[in-house]
Amino acid sequence: MQTMKKHFTLLTSAACFFAFLTFAPAAPGQTSDPAAKLQALSQQLKLTPQQKIQMLPILKEEGPKIEAIKNNTSLPPMQKMKQLRAIHNESAPRLQKILSPAQYQQLQTIRQQGAPSGRATTAYAALR
Repeated sequence: MQTMKKHFTLLTSAACFFAFLTFAPAAPGQTSDPAAKLQALSQQLKLTPQQKIQMLPILKEEGPKIEAIKNNTSLPPMQKMKQLRAIHNESAPRLQKILSPAQYQQLQTIRQQGAPSGRATTAYAALR
C-alpha cells in the first residue's frame, strides 16, 4: 500500500511538472530573438552600450541553437534542459569577460529561472 502511494505521488508530480513545462509563459530574456533578448537583458543587467555591442554576436550565435532545441519535439524535457545548459556553458567564458561578476551572477539567475522556453525552473536549477 505504501509503495502504491509513492508511485501515485511520483506520477502526480511528474504530470504536474509536464503541465508546467507545457503551459508556463516565457521568462524575460529567454526569447530566441537576439535583439529582443539583448533588450530584455540590457534592462535587467543594466548593460553599458559597449557591453550590448559585445553581447549581441554571442546571443545571435546562441539563438538558432536554442530555437532548434525548443522546437525538437522528440527530445524529452530533461534532455532539452541539458542541451540548453551546454549552450550556456559554451558561451559562459566570453560572457564572463564582458560582464561584471555581479552582472554575470544575475545572468546565471535569469537563465536558471528560464529553462527551455522559460520553463522548468526547479529542474533546470537543479542541473546548474
